[in-house]
Amino acid sequence: MTDKSQDRTVHSVCDILEKLRKLADKQNRVSIGNVLNAIGDRSYGPALILPALIEITPIGGIPGVPTFLAFIVALVAAQLLFGKEHLWLPQFVQKRAISADKLHKAADKLGGIAVRLDRWFHGRMPHFIKGVWPRIAAGMVILLCLTVPPLEFVPFASTAPMAAIIAFGLAFLVRDGLLMLIAIGAGVISIAVGAGLVSSSTLISGQ
Repeated sequence: MTDKSQDRTVHSVCDILEKLRKLADKQNRVSIGNVLNAIGDRSYGPALILPALIEITPIGGIPGVPTFLAFIVALVAAQLLFGKEHLWLPQFVQKRAISADKLHKAADKLGGIAVRLDRWFHGRMPHFIKGVWPRIAAGMVILLCLTVPPLEFVPFASTAPMAAIIAFGLAFLVRDGLLMLIAIGAGVISIAVGAGLVSSSTLISGQ
């Protein structure tokens, strides 16, 4: 894992994407372990944001990928829920890799979104990032992850919970309590809408 000085270099979504580009420039394939080493094992915000961001790119259109990414996010959120200081992922997850070219293209595609997110959100109402709030957020993220597998059967539907997860990760990254409250509201709506979509899809397929 990295040292604390490396952890402090990740302050924004643009910082995360820049790290991904640098990793992609150095090797042919980039593993999840490589990414974890780059962002630091205390960086819960980036660890929530990255899988969710990848899911909303064309990579997320590959069958099974949204569920796998949701599994990674749920592992991260579970450790946040139980207050672990250092982030850990099992070796079989860390060894999963993607081609450097695909990763670079995904990072470039997300560049414009990253700039806007970094411009809009920063350090408001910080008391909503402390105390019990991180655990409330972690519980909500786990619930959002549970909606992803059934939503894979509805085109583009898994983007909604992943967008809410990005909001949670960004709130942690930039210490923005207002965004945390917005993320909780978006999460509740996403879970409700997702449940409705799954129910409708089940009814249609059963007819």
